[in-house]
Amino acid sequence: MKAVLQRVTSAKVRVGSELAGAIGRGWLVYLGVGQDDQGEDADWLIRRILSLRMFPVSGGPEVCVAEAGGSLLVVSQFTLFANCRKGGKPSWHRAANPEKGETLYRYFLENLRAREGLTVAAGRFGALMEVESVNDGPITLLLDSRAKSGK
Repeated sequence: MKAVLQRVTSAKVRVGSELAGAIGRGWLVYLGVGQDDQGEDADWLIRRILSLRMFPVSGGPEVCVAEAGGSLLVVSQFTLFANCRKGGKPSWHRAANPEKGETLYRYFLENLRAREGLTVAAGRFGALMEVESVNDGPITLLLDSRAKSGK
């Protein structure tokens, strides 16, 4: 699994005219599921995201999103697995098929939402979405569950 994290002061996602999710301060998470990903990849990403100390507080060291009272907005993003090495059109062969992608996306959301005191909003899997955000910093990070073991 891959995740692009943007520290934001606000973010929202719309599907058509419907507001699907919105947050204030926190992480906007673009989540991509690969064909070889499993639940353990989602678990690893969740632990990493929640442990990152990237939120400043006055008079002290930076804290993680939960300690800062922040939220997460998770948006499915299979294009994180695009192969753009040749030709004019990206290849998507490393992305999970839609059934597996949605299953792991929902698993990721359920396990994030199970964390006490954490607000988690989401886009809609497989939908054409409009995402608005105000990047704070700017800070943008890339996490890849395959990097945990050097794969």
